[in-house]
This record gives sequence, structure tokens and C-alpha cells, in this order.
Amino acid sequence: MFQLIWIVLTGLVIGLLARLVVRGQQKIPLWLTIIIGIIGALIGNIIAGAIGVAHTGGVDWIRHILQVGVAAGLVVLITPVWTNRQSQHSDSRN
Repeated sequence: MFQLIWIVLTGLVIGLLARLVVRGQQKIPLWLTIIIGIIGALIGNIIAGAIGVAHTGGVDWIRHILQVGVAAGLVVLITPVWTNRQSQHSDSRN
């Protein structure tokens, strides 16, 4: 249970940092930010492992930068899709 809470909190932090890195306003909900953060963390870890910087002495800054960078890329890709989906959904109600 604690591991699940840790995954969600990590996803939240990485997702929020990614949203701060991306310019402009992102109209995506908090739950989607958390999911983006979790996916960014997982992919960032895979990339860090592939280039040999997953576990270094001290704080793994490169791994964390990769995680936030991947999440920021996902924010850039997903925000327009989400916004378009929301506007189409609200248009169908009228």
C-alpha cells in the first residue's frame, strides 16, 4: 500500500514539475497530471538505465531530469489532445 502511495506522490511531483517546465497554460486535470508523471518516471528510469546513469553516488540528478523531461514531452503531446477532446465533448452536449 505504501508503495502505491509513493508512486502517486512521485507522479504528482514529476507531473507538476513537467507542467512548470512547459510554457503556457495546460488545461488538463490533476489526475491526468499524475498519470503523466508516473509514465514519465517509468520511461525516464528506462532511459537512465540504458545510458548507465540510473544509479549514481548521491542524488541521481540526471535520472530525475530525464523523468521530468519525458513527462514534459508527454504534457506537450497530451494537452492539445485533451483540450480538443473536451471541446468536442462539450459541443456534442449543445
